[in-house]
Amino acid sequence: MTETARPLRRDAQRNRERILHAAHDVFAARGFAATLDDVAQHAGVGVGTVYRRFPTKESLIEALFADRLEDLVSIAEDALALPSGWDGLTMMLRRTVEMHAVDRGMRDAALCLGVDKQHFVEVGEHLVPLIQELIDKAHAEGTLRADVGLHDLPVIMATVTELAQHSSARRPAVYRRFLELIIDGLRAGPDNGDLGPAMTQEDVEAIVDDCVPPIKRT
Repeated sequence: MTETARPLRRDAQRNRERILHAAHDVFAARGFAATLDDVAQHAGVGVGTVYRRFPTKESLIEALFADRLEDLVSIAEDALALPSGWDGLTMMLRRTVEMHAVDRGMRDAALCLGVDKQHFVEVGEHLVPLIQELIDKAHAEGTLRADVGLHDLPVIMATVTELAQHSSARRPAVYRRFLELIIDGLRAGPDNGDLGPAMTQEDVEAIVDDCVPPIKRT
């Protein structure tokens, strides 16, 4: 029989909530390049307190983002409920880019940047088929250009949200301009040229590994 986990003492529970709130702020601003030391400083607790609650940065990330990533599943479900596959796909792109533009931690979690993909594999198992269904629906309508595939989308989102991070001080909304330019380029039309094969999962993983600097695990 599995022993029932004891509830945390009131002060320990307060510390845990303080750490999670601090981690949200720190990761939103800096992404997963932030460390547990950064989280502890922002929370106003000793780093030992953070390690007692979350022995690794991955365990803190999982506690903070596992539920929040379910929001992406809800967005995809809402998108599929729209009559038009094109409208659903573009709505999903706009809403997810908005989320990731203001929360770098959410972006890093969704793209599995600097974190073991197994942490969020269950979310991916729900999300990927929904996005593929959206793409298939838009292709069947003839609204999405035929050479765009599932693994092109994370590259688009990573590109636009990276711009959002670097332009926030001077032109905080400029990423929306470029997202709309990209969306216009996704639309099927008689003058579409051949872009070559769509990205594969292996392509995306190789690009991420090459572009993302090593992430501190503490």
